[in-house]
Amino acid sequence: MSKAITKSSPFTLDEELVHALVLLAEAAGQEILSFYGQKAAVWEKGDSSPLTAADLASHQIIQRGLKGLASHVPLLSEESAPMDDAERLSWSTYWLVDPLDGTKEFLNRNGEFTVNIALIENQYPCFGIVHVPVHGLTYVGQGGKGAFRMDANHIKTSLSVAEIASDPLRVLGSRSHPAPDLDAYLVQQGSIVMEPVGSSLKFCRVAEGTADLYPRFGPTSEWDTAAGQAVLEAAGGRVVDLQGRRLRYNHKVSLLNPFFLAFGDLGRNWLPCQEGY
Repeated sequence: MSKAITKSSPFTLDEELVHALVLLAEAAGQEILSFYGQKAAVWEKGDSSPLTAADLASHQIIQRGLKGLASHVPLLSEESAPMDDAERLSWSTYWLVDPLDGTKEFLNRNGEFTVNIALIENQYPCFGIVHVPVHGLTYVGQGGKGAFRMDANHIKTSLSVAEIASDPLRVLGSRSHPAPDLDAYLVQQGSIVMEPVGSSLKFCRVAEGTADLYPRFGPTSEWDTAAGQAVLEAAGGRVVDLQGRRLRYNHKVSLLNPFFLAFGDLGRNWLPCQEGY
């Protein structure tokens, strides 16, 4: 385990700390798998999204682990207790976590759920981990250092986006959240092959070059996207809103994201034409 970072020590995402964070994500994933396949009690949160004991157990493991690794860095998790907005908005550096992204996929037992841990600095994700418990895969991205995929034996494979989009376009959509407004945008993109994929795996698929575009024309929260954005951007891609601005975090009271586009080919104009949209 990496030496704990306290307020008096410098905060550096070195190789030792990154490894410790990967182990933490894996531990949370193993805890989730202990619930997988069982008949799960499901509660409904205020936004009507589902909550299970697996979400809460993963949150507790990550919360304890991050406190041990970097005790002075605040944490915002999907399962955090309500906090003061003014205090949160004052954070320049913090962890942003979704302990179980894709709870509906978890309940449907299709394997497409993840553990997401991101580090936000000055409103943008500089580091992210997306762990896929069922497959033992972990995606890691760090600004300036690139992105890689790690298998269950910790063998690394570098990630790079497809720099030139395919024809037809390989487009990923949400398995659990269809968006009727998406159709008008996709008509503008020409020939496409659409594939439904759950959770933040969509960012990872674009990051590894097996998909070209993930357009999201439906509601997401900041913890849904931060880790995946870090991975994709470190692999050479972008995540932008519909005006072309890089998706940013913790700059407003609401934690909802705008609609966004995640893509690999930087030479193509992905923004929607306003006419007919």
